[in-house]
Amino acid sequence: MSTLAREPDLAAPGRLLYKPEEAAEILAIGRSTIYELMADGALKYIKVGRVRRVRRIDLESFVANLAPIPH
Repeated sequence: MSTLAREPDLAAPGRLLYKPEEAAEILAIGRSTIYELMADGALKYIKVGRVRRVRRIDLESFVANLAPIPH
């Protein structure tokens, strides 16, 4: 039996808000890229007190609006 803790499912349907680091993991991109996307306005986020959070709906919208690169 493994003693490693099971990682939480970040994309679980019940999750509504994600830390920028979690959003980066879900999208399989770097943390700094998430911060750049937020700064450029490409990825919407909210502030809760002093922290930034990305809503699940905004992650889904960001992905849905990505245009594929033509070959």
